[in-house]
Amino acid sequence: METTLREHKKAVTRRSLAGAALRLAMERGLDGVTVEDIADEAGVSRRTFSNYFTCKEDAVLDADRERFQALVALVESRPSGEEPWQALRAATAELYRTWPVPDVEWMAQLRLLRRHPSLLARQAGDQVALERDLAAVLVTRGPDEEPARLMAATFLAAVRTGIALWLESAGEQQLPGLIDRLLGRVRVQSS
Repeated sequence: METTLREHKKAVTRRSLAGAALRLAMERGLDGVTVEDIADEAGVSRRTFSNYFTCKEDAVLDADRERFQALVALVESRPSGEEPWQALRAATAELYRTWPVPDVEWMAQLRLLRRHPSLLARQAGDQVALERDLAAVLVTRGPDEEPARLMAATFLAAVRTGIALWLESAGEQQLPGLIDRLLGRVRVQSS
C-alpha cells in the first residue's frame, strides 16, 4: 500500500507540474516561462521539478508522451493473432475511448506546438521514438523490421493528418472517426 500511495503522489505531482507548464506557457508564451515559474505554480521546489522533467519543454509535452506510452501498451495487449494493422487501428480506437476527445489541454498544446520551434523539435524526437517502439511491437506480430517500420511510420502519418484536419475544422468532425476513416484508406501489407 505504501508503494501505491507513493506512486499516486508522484503521479499527482507530475500531472501538477505538466499542467502548470502548459497553463503558464499558454498565458505567457513558452519563452516567458521559467522552470522556477512552473515549480512555484505547482507548489514544489526547483529540485522537485528536476526529478520529473529535464526542461520546461518536457513538462509541456508530458501529456503527449503519456498518450504514446498508452498507445504502445494497447497495441501490445491486442490479441496475438490479430493482423498488425488491425491491432494499430483497434488500439487507436481504444486509446480515444480512454482519453476523451476533445481534450482542452491537448488542443492548447497542439496550438502551442505550432508556434514554438523548440517544442516542435522535441515532438519530432518523440515521434521517432514512438515509431521505433510501435515497430518493435509489430515485429512480434509477424512482419520483419523493414515492413514493421514502414507500417508504424504510415500509421503515425495518418494519425497526424487526422489531427491536423480535425484542428483545421475546429473539431467539427469527431477525431476518432476521422482517424479511423483515414487508417481504413491505407492499404498495408505486412510482408
